[in-house]
Amino acid sequence: MYRPFLRKIDLIARDVHLYFRAMAAGSRGDLNISFRTMEMTMNTQAALAERPAHVNGLDVGAAFDTIKAIKADPNLARFQFRARNVWIDGGVNRSTIRDFYGAGREDDSRMTDFVFTNGEPPVLLGNNEGANPVEFLLHALAGCVTTTLVLHAAARGIAIEELSTELEGDLDVQGLLGLDESVSPGYEQILIKMTVKADCSDEELDDLLSFSQEHSPVCNTVCRPVPVKIERVKV
Repeated sequence: MYRPFLRKIDLIARDVHLYFRAMAAGSRGDLNISFRTMEMTMNTQAALAERPAHVNGLDVGAAFDTIKAIKADPNLARFQFRARNVWIDGGVNRSTIRDFYGAGREDDSRMTDFVFTNGEPPVLLGNNEGANPVEFLLHALAGCVTTTLVLHAAARGIAIEELSTELEGDLDVQGLLGLDESVSPGYEQILIKMTVKADCSDEELDDLLSFSQEHSPVCNTVCRPVPVKIERVKV
C-alpha cells in the first residue's frame, strides 16, 4: 500500500544526486539539466501529495520532522525519564510518573500523574492489590517491543493489520528470599510470543521483528548489563 511512495522517495534521492553531479561538472546552463530539475521538482511534489498522513496510526509527517530535527541537532535525542514510588503497606507500593526531560526541554504536556500500584498475590504475602513488579516488567517489555515494531514498520511502509503478544518469564524466588546464593533473583529467561499480520512478505516481517528486538529500549535494557545505583537520601 505504501511501497509506491517509498519508491518515489528513492527516485527523488537519485534525481538530487544526478542534479548536483551535473552542477559540480559545470553544466548549469545545460537545457537538459533544467528539464531534469523541473522533473525532480514535480516528482517531489507528487510524492509529498501521495504520502499517507498516517501509517499504523502514526503521523508520518511528524515522524519525518522529528528525524530531520534530530539529525540537525543530536542533543534533541537525549531524554531522561523519571518515576517516584511510595511504600503503602506490606508488599504494596505506588509509583507516579509525570515529568520527563526530552527534545531539549522539560516536558509540560502532562496535566496529571500516571499512577501504578504494585502488589503481590496471596502466595507471595499480598492480596492482589495490583500486578507485581516483575509482571510490570513484562508489561513494559511487551509495550516497548510493540511500539518499536509499529514505528519501524511505518518507516518501512509496512501496514500492520494485527499485532498481539504473550509473554512468559521464569523466575526462582529462592534468589529473592536469599535461600540460595547460586540462584539469580531475576528472570532466568523471558519468552515473547508475537502474532503479527502485515502487508509484507514473511522475510520482511522476520527482519522487522529482529530489528525491533535490537532497537527496543526496554528489550535492550533487559538484555544487557545496565548500571543501577541505589542512593540513600538522608531525611
